[in-house]
Amino acid sequence: MYLRQSPLAHLGLDSRADAGRGDAGVVMSEQPYRGIVGIRAKPGNAAVMAAIEAALGMALPQTPNTTAASAGALALWLGPDEWWIVTPGPAPESGPAMAAALRTATGMPGAVTDVSESRTCVRVSGPRARDLLCKGLPLDLHPRAFPVGGCAQSHLAKTGVLLHLVADAGGSDGPTFELYVLRSFAEYLWLWLEDAAREYGLAIAPS
Repeated sequence: MYLRQSPLAHLGLDSRADAGRGDAGVVMSEQPYRGIVGIRAKPGNAAVMAAIEAALGMALPQTPNTTAASAGALALWLGPDEWWIVTPGPAPESGPAMAAALRTATGMPGAVTDVSESRTCVRVSGPRARDLLCKGLPLDLHPRAFPVGGCAQSHLAKTGVLLHLVADAGGSDGPTFELYVLRSFAEYLWLWLEDAAREYGLAIAPS
């Protein structure tokens, strides 16, 4: 029987979770088991794009480095003809089910790929979240350059990530970023972030 385990399970993060954030400038958590399906399609193919929109209940974002959302899924722009569709976990069938639905709708067996088990998601929030990420990320994260809903592929501390700005409450709450990272780099990235966040005060939130 397949025993599903997140790549950060051995760090015991939930047992270290703080009851309250207190004065922490950064709050971190793992958000594992999300369904992630990669799509490659030509935006100029109206029939395929319409089939994808019907299957997802939303149109894929066409503007670079933006996202779109429906009731049950998030679409992230990766390139002119490439997107990720993310569904919330932890159901192990969410990724395969989404991939199967898209293949059926579009007839594109070679352009729809379930990559759920290859990634995990690390959430970083708090008033000093931008300061933390700017230590190792070569992107301009100022709100004017990277607004809510923005996403980008980049490198953080020499690790490939897909960065998504989920929300920005401002003030003492600050922004909420999500980082999608390969399983094999997840522990390294988490430990780097945890070490780099200490000067701001770090709290760990439950998954």
